[in-house]
Amino acid sequence: LSRSFSFLAVLLPCVLSFNVDDKNGETFNGPLEDMFGYSVQQFENSEGKWVLIGSPLAGQPAKRTGDVYKCPVGQGPNPTCIKLELPENTTIPNLHEVKENMTMGTTLVTNPQGGFLACGPQYGYMCGQQTYISGVCTNVSSTFQVLNSIAPAVQECAKELDIVMVLDGSNSIWPWTSIIEFLVKFLKNIEIGVGIVSYGEEVTHNVNLSQFDTTQSLLAKVAKLPQQTGFKTMTALGIDTARKEAFTVERGARPGVKKVMIIVTDGESHDFFNLDEVIKECEEDDIERFGIAVLGDYNRNNRSIKEVKKFIEEIQSISSDPVGDHFFNVSDEFALLNIVDALGSRIFALEATSGNYTSSFEMEMSQAGFSAHTSKEGVMLGAVGAYEWNGTVVMHTNQGTVVPLNADFQDPLDERKESLAGYVGYAVQAASTPNGVLYITGAPRYNHTGRVIVYKLDGGVITVTQVLKGDQIGSYFGSVLQTVDVDQDSYTDILLVGAPMFMGPEREEQGQVYVYKLNEGLFEHQTTLKPDNQTCCTSAHSHGCTIVNTNGPCGARFGTAIAEVSDLDLDGNRDVAIGAPLENDHKGAVYVYHGAKKTIKEKYVQRIPGPGDGVKTKFFGQSIHGVMDLNGDGIIDITIGGLGGASLFWSKDVAELYANMTFDPNKINLQQPSEDCVLGERATVCVKTRVCFSYSVKSEKDHLNLAIKYNLTLDSLRAKSRAAFVNPDEKSERKVQVTANIIDALCLEHSFAMKANLDFRDPIMVSLEFGLAEDTGPVLDGDLPTSLNKTIPLVDCGSDDKCIADLSLKAVPSIQSLVIKANKEKFHVLITIRNSQDNAYNTKVMLSFTENINYVKVKANDKVCSLNNTKVECAVGYPFLKSNVEEVFEILFEVNPAHVWKEIQINVTATSDSEELNTTLHDNSVRISIPVKYEAGLRFTADRHMKEDHIIVKEGEHYPSVFNHTSVIGEEVKIIYTTITRDLINPLKINNNNTHTINPKKETLSVFLVGCKDHPCKSFICSIPHVNNSQVNVTFRVWKPTFIKVSTHLCVCFLSFACFNTVVSIQVKIQVSKEALGGIPLWIIIVSILIGLLILALVIFALWKVCVCSQPSVCLCLLGNL
Repeated sequence: LSRSFSFLAVLLPCVLSFNVDDKNGETFNGPLEDMFGYSVQQFENSEGKWVLIGSPLAGQPAKRTGDVYKCPVGQGPNPTCIKLELPENTTIPNLHEVKENMTMGTTLVTNPQGGFLACGPQYGYMCGQQTYISGVCTNVSSTFQVLNSIAPAVQECAKELDIVMVLDGSNSIWPWTSIIEFLVKFLKNIEIGVGIVSYGEEVTHNVNLSQFDTTQSLLAKVAKLPQQTGFKTMTALGIDTARKEAFTVERGARPGVKKVMIIVTDGESHDFFNLDEVIKECEEDDIERFGIAVLGDYNRNNRSIKEVKKFIEEIQSISSDPVGDHFFNVSDEFALLNIVDALGSRIFALEATSGNYTSSFEMEMSQAGFSAHTSKEGVMLGAVGAYEWNGTVVMHTNQGTVVPLNADFQDPLDERKESLAGYVGYAVQAASTPNGVLYITGAPRYNHTGRVIVYKLDGGVITVTQVLKGDQIGSYFGSVLQTVDVDQDSYTDILLVGAPMFMGPEREEQGQVYVYKLNEGLFEHQTTLKPDNQTCCTSAHSHGCTIVNTNGPCGARFGTAIAEVSDLDLDGNRDVAIGAPLENDHKGAVYVYHGAKKTIKEKYVQRIPGPGDGVKTKFFGQSIHGVMDLNGDGIIDITIGGLGGASLFWSKDVAELYANMTFDPNKINLQQPSEDCVLGERATVCVKTRVCFSYSVKSEKDHLNLAIKYNLTLDSLRAKSRAAFVNPDEKSERKVQVTANIIDALCLEHSFAMKANLDFRDPIMVSLEFGLAEDTGPVLDGDLPTSLNKTIPLVDCGSDDKCIADLSLKAVPSIQSLVIKANKEKFHVLITIRNSQDNAYNTKVMLSFTENINYVKVKANDKVCSLNNTKVECAVGYPFLKSNVEEVFEILFEVNPAHVWKEIQINVTATSDSEELNTTLHDNSVRISIPVKYEAGLRFTADRHMKEDHIIVKEGEHYPSVFNHTSVIGEEVKIIYTTITRDLINPLKINNNNTHTINPKKETLSVFLVGCKDHPCKSFICSIPHVNNSQVNVTFRVWKPTFIKVSTHLCVCFLSFACFNTVVSIQVKIQVSKEALGGIPLWIIIVSILIGLLILALVIFALWKVCVCSQPSVCLCLLGNL
């Protein structure tokens, strides 16, 4: 047994289909800090074969423009990768571009035109002082030439703004220097026209819109700006003057430029009655207004809350809608500096759009290109930052660009705002179906658990067809998507959804991948893939750990990358590779799964560990791509990226190795030993075992010389073998190990001899285990067996080699007739089988019986019987019943009252695989017939507790001889008879013993229409008072029995009856006596009085005697008392 295990350990690497060669290949290294290897793609053009590697932070730390490298394949162990300089050649015309942090190479996908698409989702542009992160993608041709750039989220900047600041300069503003500091801080970032108007009781134009050419000269003027002063605050006048005069061409206003007014004041206006009209005219002139309420004077003078509220409401009425985006209030003049940034961002936001979008972003921060998918329909670009990071998916085609609305991917019934910052577009994919294309996108932050949206796109209309939801908070479900056409029929079979941050039981980020099967346009969850469990060994938790993790977080992040790989094992099905970059202390690993039957196998076939050291190269499995044969051997190779490098692994060819065994002779008869076969100086039986192998490879390459190794084991199911190989050189008599070379086919022979004193309980099993002797060539097909077991039967049939048996069978039931009661009666059949001639191999006794009985068990520990409905098959004397041997056993049955038959029938037959003459077959079967009767199942009982009773008739009462009413008799007496039934119907309808047959009565049901014409109806009258409105509620109840007509005919027919009469008699003794008249006789009363007086006289006399003799005084006193 130990040798068998050692051999299996040797063959194990060969048995598993590890056809990705993780020991040979090519490695491409780059700066870890540049995130070299973050994305990878295999590529081929007329110049050769390449690996494209994205490096999103290339150029850091000063400029993180990122880039893509092309790395040649097949040019030695340390190939030189060439930077494509895509950021320099990527441009969108008429924009003030910001490329410093564009992270080009974050997304990298090939396209059907033979080129590839590289994206920099952090690409930005400026509108005025505001930077917008729109994202950009570049189409690159097969010759590495930039064809065009795609930035669907870029919007044309609105025209420049004319800003006029209206300042309250009344005496209550203090200190004025705080206003100057506020203006300087706000205006130093302004590169557009600014005018300043101050007011108190009067209005002054301090700065015109076109007065200064530079910001420095403007700030110099503002630093010396005097306070207007005044005892009144004429806010309406200041606003109206600025509207009429400051925004004129004479003062520098530009036609068509958006007008913005900023009003800063610290008190209610004295001309408040003019405000409504002034603000109305501002609206008509399309002037956008920002109101700033300074509460310094109110706080210094301890104004009431009511006054403060009234002031704030006035300034809010001045501000444009929405007021929340256009109104500010500060506690005093010093606090104005705190709102400069917020005010500036809201004003600068107006530069990007033509509307009042001062706080909510639409496509300005969309980061289009965060994910991408190319197909013949066009390019899907994920834009996670769109609509305030709710996200969206942009569809770019030759016909135009479809930018969905924010509501297109939102649930209209979402009242809890679960979609906020959901990151729609984090991953994108498409699925092909017979009914069109399904588009798929992930939103990993939706409700913190993530979800996947499946939708259709018809023109510009999006229709969501299905939503898949994650089940763990923070798992990032939907952050990675991959559709797979497993059987390569051009239709998608499965969708894989990654949740790489799914927490394991120890709060480590293990990750999971959910597999959904596409069925009639809907995805159904099929299984969930998980990595090998990663134990988190840190310095704080290192008990029982051999390696302590030095990097965090701990876990695997299984599902960070999921790639469809084009048929690694050459079985016609596409395969899948899944990255787990945090495994092995951030060295990383990749799991390979084979496709089969329109899905993938749940158990991975290979785990490729990261080749890096975890320092200069880490996170192996961050990116995966495998769609090309890069070394020309006709087999798809796989490229895996990490941070700091990427590795290209060659795939091995797949060998199909078939084995077969034949034996000569094919059965062993120990009564025919051969003089040429000697084992231990004894002639015995020898068997020649012929082992043949056939070999081919799945690729189109020519067959090569293949080294195989195999094990041949005798009697493998037994601890001690009954045979031994005829080979004195072998160390083991029951096992041989052979290594041989094969090109197309190979056959080898091995002989073994049978030992003495054999038992014939089971045949000899010969086991063959085989595999490849070396791991440098192809690998075995994992779907083919690598072992073979065959048996050789042992026979003992004499010199003629023919086993002619003579079986005789007896079957005797334990009863000859049976009365069946309600409970299940049991009986057994005693079976005796005897073999009078040669051994009877594979002897069986088969019983078939009627349905009114059930098989219970066989009463023999060495017998095994199997039940199939109403048939029982028992093996006798396995593997054979010897000559002149008799076997006896019992079969137990029980009655089945559910089936009523006139008799029980059992047919018993004995068979074997040995021959038997026709003249002796007459006693191989027995037919048993047992007549049965059925007990009616009724039992009558009576109450036996009352043994006697005494009835007393009162004295003086007289009863008439005739009673006119039963109440005169007295209280009612109930006599109860109890009947107990035994599962019979209508037990009290007892007739004679004759059998009655009742023909079934058939009734045709009809539909009856119930109406007042044929049936009596009720009517009612309601009196309604004279009112404007009145309501009458009428409630009806349908009484079901009124409409149901049922006629039931029950019939119980018995084939036979067995009646038992039991007479129960009860004797009750009843005694009747008449009560005498009431009262005590007079003579008794008189006698009792006289006796009492006599006793009293005797007592008095006795006391007198005693007193006279002893103490006369006491006695006289006592008598006086008496």
